[in-house]
Amino acid sequence: MSKSIMIQGTMSNAGKSLLVAGLCRIFMQDGFSAAPFKSQNMALNSYITKDGLEMGRAQVIQAQAAGLEPSVLMNPILLKPTNDIGSQVIVNGEVLGNMNARDYFTYKKKLVPVIKAAYDKLQETADIIVIEGAGSPAEINLKENDIVNMGLAKLVDAPVLLVGDIDRGGVFAQLIGTLMLLEKEEQERVKGLIINKFRGDKTILDPGISMLEVKGGKPVVGVIPYMDISIEDEDSLTTRFEKKEKALIDIAVIRFPRISNFTDFDRFEQLKDVSVRYVKSVAELGSPDMILLPGSKNTMGDLKWMRQNGLEAAVKKMSESCVVFGICGGYQMLGKSISDPFCTEEGGNIRGMELLAIDTVLKKDKIRTQVTGRFCSLGGELSSLSGMEIEGYEIHMGVSSREAEASPISVLTDKKDGADKADGAFLTNVYGTYVHGIFDHGEIAPAIVRCLAEKKGISYDGGRPMDHKIFRETQYDKLAKVLREYLDMDYIYDLLGVEHKRVDW
Repeated sequence: MSKSIMIQGTMSNAGKSLLVAGLCRIFMQDGFSAAPFKSQNMALNSYITKDGLEMGRAQVIQAQAAGLEPSVLMNPILLKPTNDIGSQVIVNGEVLGNMNARDYFTYKKKLVPVIKAAYDKLQETADIIVIEGAGSPAEINLKENDIVNMGLAKLVDAPVLLVGDIDRGGVFAQLIGTLMLLEKEEQERVKGLIINKFRGDKTILDPGISMLEVKGGKPVVGVIPYMDISIEDEDSLTTRFEKKEKALIDIAVIRFPRISNFTDFDRFEQLKDVSVRYVKSVAELGSPDMILLPGSKNTMGDLKWMRQNGLEAAVKKMSESCVVFGICGGYQMLGKSISDPFCTEEGGNIRGMELLAIDTVLKKDKIRTQVTGRFCSLGGELSSLSGMEIEGYEIHMGVSSREAEASPISVLTDKKDGADKADGAFLTNVYGTYVHGIFDHGEIAPAIVRCLAEKKGISYDGGRPMDHKIFRETQYDKLAKVLREYLDMDYIYDLLGVEHKRVDW
């Protein structure tokens, strides 16, 4: 029988996801098989597993930190918001359907057997399961039939560590207030408190910690410093959207209201002298070297948003002299038309940006697959990508057909069935693809930056960047090292009831 421990937070973005990833890494380093688990995740950043199933990227990151292949068992329920009051509900990696918030609130108790089955299956291979809560357990309006915080902790009998974010201020009130709003049985399940994102001299904090332990009746098992680590954020609360500084090579990402999978562009942020800015107005756009149109959970609605605020016209004009690259929903927007005969999004038809000779029809069924392949012989500023290998995944509701004058951007092989197909399209300096993660593979991102620099007539020497997968591993190790230093790991192992040898990493 696996041991388990659960990380809950006083609020969203308190650092739960990162702590779970770090603990998974520590347990793996110490010789245990560890697995992450989040019963329900609400996110627009998702991933396709090898067997073609969809899950939240936060649990993908945690799985990678644990040295595991991502599995939907780690995230059996995924909610992808389609508007302010509704989401697409994905269960065990498959689309169940769209529900408004009230309907889902009533329905979710039916998913308890699904959650328990996934958890029990994980137990067959994991020594330790590290569970992540969602939001706060003190959201008293949502506690009825809870399936992701204290309700889940009780279901699987997991001890809880409660984490608060001191960087936002009021961490003592966060932690004490959360404890006060819990039922007595829930309070007893909390076995320790963690203060996260601390900056400064800890000795100044010590008197507050002593008082916190007295008033809360719980030990503080760690004060984690603010960490400079390059690991994916939770999508809805990322701070990367706030970055506006321009570097030698400037890349602008259109920040749609329903932006999804912006993690596609993380690779560029790791390159020297490259800025990645997320923009939502013509004034913010400026004169970038490349414009990226990301994925969207509401492609038609986000295209209308671009049309209304002037970004569509600005991007079309700049495409005459600037590289424009669209992925998934962004690729669909670049075409001539999008039609929605099954009301997958908003129904009806909409004119596209007319920069690529493609037409898209939104379908009932979602395409979900991992792919490999190569770029075709490309024209325009990115012609040096021709022949380079591609790897990534597709996740989309639409099918796009190219007109005779449109050339595909790549030829792909479906990892699941081995079938080959042409993907995407390009025309002059406008490029589009359905492949998420395309910039992570090999030398694609550095090659694009060199092309942009050459166009500006400057020499770009960003050095030879570390392979993305190797870089990712160094960040997980860095995270684990920090947590080992600032968390009481002996206390955590005692909570688990697991014997361990102290390992020097």
